[in-house]
Amino acid sequence: MADQQEEEDLRMALRMSMQNLPPEPKRSKPREAAGSPATTTPEESRRLQRELLAAAAEKRMLAAAKSTPSSSLPSKNEGSGGLRMKEAEIKAKEVNLDNELSEEEAYQLFSMVFGSSVSKDILAQWSNQGIRFSPDPETSMGLVQHEGGPCGVLATIQAFVLKYILFFPDELSKVAANMPQSMHSRRLSKTQCVVSDNFAAFSEDTKARALVKSMGEILFLCGNNKRAVIATLSVISNGIEGSEDNPKDVIIAQALEGLSIESAFDLQKVLRVDTYMTPTSAFKRLEAMIPVFQSRMGALLFLISALLSRGLDCVQADRDDPSLPLVTAPFGHASQEIVNLLLCGQAVPNVFDGRMDLGGGMFLKGISTSVEVGFLTLLESLNFCKVGQNLKCPKWPIWVVGSESHYTVLFALDTAVQDENELEERESQIRKAFDAQDQSGGGGFISVEGFHHVLRETNIRLPSEKLDRLCSSGFIVWSEFWQVILDLDKSLGGLKDSSGQMGRKIFELYHFNGIAKSDLNGSQATPGGETPVQRPRLTKLRVSVPPRWSPEEFMANLVVPPGSAGSESSGKDTEVPKPEPPPQHAPLVDCIRTRWHRAVCNWVGDPPSIV
Repeated sequence: MADQQEEEDLRMALRMSMQNLPPEPKRSKPREAAGSPATTTPEESRRLQRELLAAAAEKRMLAAAKSTPSSSLPSKNEGSGGLRMKEAEIKAKEVNLDNELSEEEAYQLFSMVFGSSVSKDILAQWSNQGIRFSPDPETSMGLVQHEGGPCGVLATIQAFVLKYILFFPDELSKVAANMPQSMHSRRLSKTQCVVSDNFAAFSEDTKARALVKSMGEILFLCGNNKRAVIATLSVISNGIEGSEDNPKDVIIAQALEGLSIESAFDLQKVLRVDTYMTPTSAFKRLEAMIPVFQSRMGALLFLISALLSRGLDCVQADRDDPSLPLVTAPFGHASQEIVNLLLCGQAVPNVFDGRMDLGGGMFLKGISTSVEVGFLTLLESLNFCKVGQNLKCPKWPIWVVGSESHYTVLFALDTAVQDENELEERESQIRKAFDAQDQSGGGGFISVEGFHHVLRETNIRLPSEKLDRLCSSGFIVWSEFWQVILDLDKSLGGLKDSSGQMGRKIFELYHFNGIAKSDLNGSQATPGGETPVQRPRLTKLRVSVPPRWSPEEFMANLVVPPGSAGSESSGKDTEVPKPEPPPQHAPLVDCIRTRWHRAVCNWVGDPPSIV
C-alpha cells in the first residue's frame, strides 16, 4: 500500500508540474487537514506539488542510498525540496544504516572465513570470545583471551590499543569527534619515551577510548581510509542502556541466549551491517556498541567488520589462494591473512616486503607499505619465512608475535629502541654503497672498479695486503668484504672498536600473552594450599645487544671487563651493571633475535610464553 501511495503521489506531482504555474516567492505553511479540496487555488497547487515531489524524492533517495550514494547535489536555487534532498543525501554519504547481508554475501562471507566444512568446536571458539580488558590489575591494559582461535584478532587490536595508551595519552582525553584523521601517519618524537610502566594506572575510560580508536583506525585502514563497515547484531540494534538493577552485560547476555552461528543463513539472520564514511560517525557508533563487542560475539563481529570494510571481493583478490578458509583447520587459528589485513589493510598471505615475481606472470603478494605496529614470528628463526622491513620496523615499537599456534604482543616504552646506533648506521651506509655497484641482480658481488668506488664513497682505507687479497679474483664478494670491515679498526673506516662497546645496546621490552593461564608467580593462599592465579601474562625483559664485530666473544659469553666504556642505551651512554646477568633463553628470544641479532635477554620469574 505504501508503494502504491508513493507512486500515486509522484504521478500527481508530475501532472501538476505540467500546469506551468508562476513561481511563488516563499513556501506556505504545511497543510493541517488530511485531505485536499476538490478545487484548489494556484497557490495551493504549487504548494502541494512541491511537497509531493519532495516526499517522493526523499523516499526514493533514501532507498537508493543503501546501495550507492548519489554523487550529485542539488543547488540552493532548486527550492526547499532540493535543500531537503541535499540534507538527506549528505547524511546518506556519512552513514549507510541498517543493512542486511544478501544470501549471496552471507554465503561468500561464511565460506571465506570458515570454509565449506567447519567443526562445531571452531565455531564455538569464534562465537565465545569477547574483546574485553583483563580484570587483573597487573595486566589490566591487556585484552584477555579465554578461547583458542581468535588470538590473531585480539593481539592485533591489543597492539593498536598499546599505541594509543602509551604514545597518545593526551588524545584519549578528547572526544572521538576531535580525533585527527591522519593520526596513524604521525610520529611525535624520534626519542619519545613513556616515563612509567605502571599499567594498572590507566583508567577504564582511558582504556575504552583507546579500544574505540584502535578499532576505528583498523576498520578505516581496511576500508582504504574511505569507509568503515561495522557489523553488529540485529537483536541489539541500538545503544544499550543499563542500570544498577539491570547491567548492560546482563541485557546483552539475555539477548544472546540461544544465539549461534553455524551457517551462512545464521549470519544473514543475525547480522546488522552499517557503513560509515567519516571517522566521527564510525567512532560514535563503535562507542555505543562497545558492550556488544565485549560480548561473546565480539571477536567474530570485529573480524567480519574488517572483511566487509575491505570488501569481500578485494579480500579474495589480496590472497594467493582464495580457496582456503581464513580460519585454519584443525584448531581454528587466525591465518596470517587475517593478521595482515588488520595490520596493513590488505589480506595478503606473506610477510616479506612488496611482492615476489615467480615468472610467467605469477607472483606472491607481501606487505607493500609501512605499518603502525609490526610483526615478528618464530617461523623466521626456523627459516620458514623472512619478515620484511615494513613489518619488522614499524612506526611504533610494538609487534604482534606469531608462533606456530598463537599470537602475542611485544612492545617497548621508548621509540629509541628502533633507532640505529653508530655501528648500524655505518653498516647501512657501506651496504648501500656496495649494493649500488652490484650488477649481479642481488648476487652479492661487484667488480674491482666498483669496489674502489665503494671505498672512496665510504672513506674506507684498507691496508695494501688486504686490498690485494680481496681484488685477486677479479670480483669482490660481500661476505668476504664484510669480514674485513669487522676486523678493520674504526680509525680506518672499519667497525672494530678497542673499547668493545661500539654498537652495544641495552633496553627493555615487555611481552604480553593475553590467554589466561596459571601464573606460578601470582599464586594465592587458600585453605588447601597455594592456588595459581588464572590470568594473562606480562613479562619485562632486559635486552642486551652485543657489538656485531665480536661474534667470538659473544659466543664465549665473555663478561665485559670492569672499567670499560659505558654501553649505549637509547642513544645515551649508561653504566653497564657488573657482572652481566647470565643469558636466559625461551622461544620468544629467538623471535627477538630476528629483529636484534645476537640479543641476550634476561627476565625475572617464569619465562615468557608465546603459546
